[in-house]
Amino acid sequence: MKILGYTDRLSVSAGMTIQFMVSSEHRRYRADLVRLIHGDTNSDGPGFKDREVASSISGEYPGRRQEIHSGSYIRIPSSTMLEDLRSFTVSAWVFPTTSRRGVQGLMGAWPENPVRQGFALMIGERGDLCLRLANSAGDVFEIATGVPLLDGDWTHVGASYDANSGAVVVAQQPKRAWHGDVGRMVVVGVSPVKMCPPSESPFFMACLTAPREGTRGAVVSPYNGKLDKPRLYSRALGQTGLFRLAADNRCEEFDECLGAAWDLSRDLDSNRVADTGPHALHGMTVNMPTRGVTGHDWTGEETSFRLAPDQYGAIHFHDDDLEDAGWDVDFTLTIPRDLPSGVYAARLRAESDEDYVPFCVRPAERSQRARIAVLMPTLTYVAYANFRDLDGGFWSRDRLPNADAALHPDEYAYIRANGLPGLYERHSDGSGTVFVSHLRPILNMRPKFRYRVWAAPSRFPADLYLIDWLDANGYAVDVITDHDLHNDGADLLASYSVVLTGGHPEYWTTPMRAGLDSYLENGGHLMYLGGNGFFGVTSIHPDHPHIIEVRRWGTSWPFEMPPGERVHSTTGEPGGTWRNRGRAPQSIVGVGSCAAGFDQGAAYRRQPGSFDSRVAFIFQGVGENELIGDFPSLMVKHGAAGYEIDRVEPELGTPPHTLLLASSFNHSSRYSAFADEMLEFTRGKDGVLPGDTPTAGQVHPFIRADMAYFETPNGGAVFSVGSIAWRGSLSYNGYNNNVSRITANVLNRFMA
Repeated sequence: MKILGYTDRLSVSAGMTIQFMVSSEHRRYRADLVRLIHGDTNSDGPGFKDREVASSISGEYPGRRQEIHSGSYIRIPSSTMLEDLRSFTVSAWVFPTTSRRGVQGLMGAWPENPVRQGFALMIGERGDLCLRLANSAGDVFEIATGVPLLDGDWTHVGASYDANSGAVVVAQQPKRAWHGDVGRMVVVGVSPVKMCPPSESPFFMACLTAPREGTRGAVVSPYNGKLDKPRLYSRALGQTGLFRLAADNRCEEFDECLGAAWDLSRDLDSNRVADTGPHALHGMTVNMPTRGVTGHDWTGEETSFRLAPDQYGAIHFHDDDLEDAGWDVDFTLTIPRDLPSGVYAARLRAESDEDYVPFCVRPAERSQRARIAVLMPTLTYVAYANFRDLDGGFWSRDRLPNADAALHPDEYAYIRANGLPGLYERHSDGSGTVFVSHLRPILNMRPKFRYRVWAAPSRFPADLYLIDWLDANGYAVDVITDHDLHNDGADLLASYSVVLTGGHPEYWTTPMRAGLDSYLENGGHLMYLGGNGFFGVTSIHPDHPHIIEVRRWGTSWPFEMPPGERVHSTTGEPGGTWRNRGRAPQSIVGVGSCAAGFDQGAAYRRQPGSFDSRVAFIFQGVGENELIGDFPSLMVKHGAAGYEIDRVEPELGTPPHTLLLASSFNHSSRYSAFADEMLEFTRGKDGVLPGDTPTAGQVHPFIRADMAYFETPNGGAVFSVGSIAWRGSLSYNGYNNNVSRITANVLNRFMA
């Protein structure tokens, strides 16, 4: 990528300032503010639409390349205790995951180049435990066990150094006794180098060293794996002492020389690292490692850190963790009072290269509001950040006749080169990603981006189909986001006659659900114009709102968090799906996720409920036998029902007075059920035989998109289409089609 950027905010309002960070290989580039209307360049539709807006950011800027530096670790500030350290013992429990990947720092004080004085306990080049010592002259001594550590298993590691005699002991002792003492080794030696503690240097865990606080640069030798119960003592405890620490990590007999005892089970909802020792050597995590994970002493009797905090004294570090790219700011924009609510972007151009850095402008407080609000699913955009789709090996080629692996070669090359995992990727060590931040380039959150599986827009660019349809039909709307709803709850929605969702509002927080519930209970109207919505339990970090957390389980794709690690560290709530929490999507919008397919969509056929007088307004201008959405689509080649689809299910909470208006039919055999739907297919109802579980290659009556309607208290109502692909049909035939007509019929009634 020769030019790209990101912002510090996804949503702003009048008077707020938004920052733009840009990396450019061009000597100069131009920035302009544009309002985004339609993001799809496909000539079968309206075409790409943006509107340039006069603003203070318009102009040319000097280009500079800005780098991504990932890797999580712990930083403990320098202290008198550390600077006075001569003899020492360090110990910890480790659970390495890539021990054969070269040097990885575990703990120590090893400053940046060119200074070489201090010490570090680390994983060596051969995957074994190694202690490195250096004096003020830069002379280095290393001693290693020579026996590789065991990946995916707990091992107690430690090192002791006596400054007077030079005696060194390095020991690794696996938690489980393996045949032939596999993984166990103790080495003893004498160092010819007299270790000199580094002056004013931090103490690091999970890396060898890192840039000074507040500066950017590479993290040196980051560690992949868990770290538990790290300890520092101010004298050499020798081999006997290391054995005692492995047997009893608390070891009160050594309290007189305890330097630090870091308790990683505390402050899980923050980046704080607490020291329970006498010198209060508190520190902080950097770059968002995974907390709330099981430690070496987890018994499995409890599966939440809230119930057994002592068994969750570990942190999982990754060499591709990244909280904030940390780029320098290139320009800022203070949102003018007269800038209408909408979807905007900073358009960056240099020669033939361009990038769009999008953000939403919500209405200002106490301003005149429109009657319609579009809720942009920003949590979904962040969750899918830089999703590598075909690169990840998730997809069967048989299911993907539309796939185009050649799309966006520069973008995917940049993602591969810089890591940048989102919540649909595993970390480089194979563990699942639970945190993701929007303070970095999100290359698939761009108006012209096409999903390689579909070779069509998805998520953010596809949500612009709705923005375009509203604009083309002259509706005045406000644009709000998931992050706004999370922060402001029902107060944000209260003044709107109707709220429209995006096409894939998959990830919802507890405050968002509560805000929408309150809105509907008080007479609000909701148009759920998508599929696979209200699905995944999500948290927003209380101190760092650019971070979201998702702990996957119960879905089997693309991974599941291990048992015991399925509770959100930022909020303490169970993760997984809302269905697993007893709050399936059907309970709020009448329909819920059931299946997905990746070739083409299907049409809807009207059901008896569509002829009820309660919903006559929905089908004005639509014939009794007219198929709905039976025409070309910008998303799925043909059909308004497709991609990911939802169905009615009373047993999962569809309200009893819900009217089933229409159902899709004749989906291709490439559509298959979601994993959490499988039990629904084994109950022998609706003509389905027990054990008749659908997979790709089967047509099944439960694989369908349902259109539904029901009333809520105080005159409110919900209309759901149960299909992500619905938006891709809105503009067909110059917006003159029955998908467009039904959407307008419902919107006009709900506004009234």
